[in-house]
Amino acid sequence: MRVLVIDDDPDVARVISLCFKMRWPQTEVVSAVDGTEGLLLVKNKHPDVVILDIGLPEMNGYEVCYKIRSVSDVPIIMLTVRDADTDISCGLEVGADDYITKPFSHIQLLSRVQAVMRRTHRLPVPQGKNVFYNNNLKIDFDNHEVSICGELIKLTPIEYGLLYHLSHNVGRVMTYQTLLSKIWGEEYVYETNLLKVHVHNLRNKLHDNPESPVMIINERGIGYRLLPGNMNT
Repeated sequence: MRVLVIDDDPDVARVISLCFKMRWPQTEVVSAVDGTEGLLLVKNKHPDVVILDIGLPEMNGYEVCYKIRSVSDVPIIMLTVRDADTDISCGLEVGADDYITKPFSHIQLLSRVQAVMRRTHRLPVPQGKNVFYNNNLKIDFDNHEVSICGELIKLTPIEYGLLYHLSHNVGRVMTYQTLLSKIWGEEYVYETNLLKVHVHNLRNKLHDNPESPVMIINERGIGYRLLPGNMNT
């Protein structure tokens, strides 16, 4: 595994490197002190996971995350000394998979990394359902492709995972806890803010107005469901 740490504090990079070496001795950890160097390493080193600090000089972590996400689906965990919902939401909205608030324990860090790495594995194709249609939505499970009105939509692994489970249970409500457990893992079942932000982003990409959705509906206090339309399999 190759890990990229983008943080202007060399002590943080050293601590993270030590954590990985203790748990997975074969891990290669590379680091960058600013966004420009970090983007170059994403391109040249092809890391398996990126740990990205929000408070970077010149180009902040949000900008770096957005630029990484425009060219790569690599899992991104953001580091922040702030824990306000707005800071967390901003990171998730630009494409981060998860976040950790400083200071953090090595157990917390490795647990979060393991969770995002699990989500990078391709989901199995539903048996007997290689292509899913629902009005203008088409999901090609074999090729891991999603399109609206024939236009391919680029989704993050989390967004694809949400759509995968909702489409596989079309018309049925999937509770917040079930979605969180299936996509993030059992340790995330109470992280509803994570789920809400990613559903919001998914709706935007599917042209399903988050303020008045007609495709992915929120059953308040319970969960989400994908409304059935004209379907073929």
